[in-house]
Amino acid sequence: MTAAQGLWTLAAEGPVDRIPTPVIEYAQLAPTLIVLGAAILGVLVEAFVPRKSRYYVQVFLAVAALASAFAAVVGLAAGGYGSTKAQVAAMGAIAVDGPALFLQGTILLASIVAVFTFAERRLDPEAHGSRVDSFAAQAASVPGSESEKAAVKAGFTTTEVYPLALFAVAGMLIFPAANDLLTLFIALEVFSLPLYLLCAVARRHRLMSQEAAVKYFLLGAFSSAFLLFGIALLYGYAGSVSYAVIADVVDGTVTKIDPALASTMGNDALLLIGGALILMGLLFKVGAVPFHMWTPDVYQGAPTPVTGFMAAATKVAAFGALLRLLYVVLPGLRWDWRPVMWGVAIVTMLAGAVIAVTQTDVKRLLAYSSIAHAGFILAGVIATSAEGVKSVLFYLGAYSFVTIGAFAVVTLVRDAGGEATHLSKWAGLGRRSPLTAAVFAVFLLTFAGIPLTSGFSGKFAVFKAAAESGAGALVVVGVISSAIAAFFYVRVIVLMFFSEPKADGPTVAVPSPLTMTTIAVGVAVTLVLGVAPQYFLELAGQASTFVR
Repeated sequence: MTAAQGLWTLAAEGPVDRIPTPVIEYAQLAPTLIVLGAAILGVLVEAFVPRKSRYYVQVFLAVAALASAFAAVVGLAAGGYGSTKAQVAAMGAIAVDGPALFLQGTILLASIVAVFTFAERRLDPEAHGSRVDSFAAQAASVPGSESEKAAVKAGFTTTEVYPLALFAVAGMLIFPAANDLLTLFIALEVFSLPLYLLCAVARRHRLMSQEAAVKYFLLGAFSSAFLLFGIALLYGYAGSVSYAVIADVVDGTVTKIDPALASTMGNDALLLIGGALILMGLLFKVGAVPFHMWTPDVYQGAPTPVTGFMAAATKVAAFGALLRLLYVVLPGLRWDWRPVMWGVAIVTMLAGAVIAVTQTDVKRLLAYSSIAHAGFILAGVIATSAEGVKSVLFYLGAYSFVTIGAFAVVTLVRDAGGEATHLSKWAGLGRRSPLTAAVFAVFLLTFAGIPLTSGFSGKFAVFKAAAESGAGALVVVGVISSAIAAFFYVRVIVLMFFSEPKADGPTVAVPSPLTMTTIAVGVAVTLVLGVAPQYFLELAGQASTFVR
């Protein structure tokens, strides 16, 4: 009898323990459960509510669910779960602590204003007497087919986008709070799959939209595979997928060794390769170089409201997961991962800024801008201090609303083919529509990090944290990248205000109060966090301690 057979025989002869009853803290998981419940209700609305009423029911349901979930987050924070009562819930799967609650609140608020842009129906001219939004009349129809024409004529709208968005938000809420690797992977898939679908349902330029979705899906599947392979290797290394257990094995403080994994536990090759593969999966979601290839194509091809939603909420969720992995699971490997992250941050900042200079499409320009911003945020991650966590949380909160606001402005500038995203069409926009151009200029100056905007406060916070942790050279590269980035932001402002408008130039559509609210929130957040950031920095500081 071999040793392995003996092991299994002994295991079978012993008494079989009863499976323990799971203990689920429903109150602590309320934000996620509210959003998931509303998403399931949204699917039922599609099945049972008459087509004419679905739009109003879905918009109300989505906004009410997100607002209720935000209220639940605030309730948990007020109850001390972000500080003194921070704990690990759901049998060790979910962390309820300061960073998790702060990021969940940011995701929920950003999602509310993003849903307002989803619901906008005044930008396109009415089709056959029906108001239309940014989404295809019937997503399953082949572009240009008779069935699509019939769906447009009948006034159909793809209201399934609202439950899809809610499922994505539910996954994003779990992602930064996941406390074991399997929960992390499931959350990744829960928010990624709806986003692949949302990218494919643009009303205009449908082929480009579907191409963007396929690229995102294929590259996303690769990144998921890397992440899953990394999880398998870390399980082999530590004998567990729990963050706390893996951290203990890394530190050498673990006492109990699983006999079935005794030959692989503590093998540093498994740890380093597994950690690197999981980092690759997360850096893909963040949009860091060299895992950024999907970003410009997907941002350009997806419906603009979806682009804004993805650019803001996905970044917040992915950076939250990255922070938890590096600060809770792999702090003992700091000297191994910091040099790698240094290189990633430097290349991301410089590549995002330099390539953006060459762009001629507004959405692609904003895509490369978001890549550069991922590099700036990584500077805060590399700080490996409470100050670093605080700066990253603040930056993510400031960045998300400005991004959604900027993409909301992009939806307003239109010509006969829909949105006029080519930069040449924006020439003279300041004379044609001074208010729209001025608001977009405010957002661009925020991205550039001009003082008295939230962009300046955020960059100052992450660079200060990086400098204090000994990453001064990184800050120098960040400042140079910011200067390069400022060039192309200012170039767009000059184009809008100091060029002659073309006779056949685009018009600026008058939006409903929904999009106006989104843009107003973006401007308000920019100015408030730029002029008086102290309260929000303190809030982020109070929420910067991870539970383990």
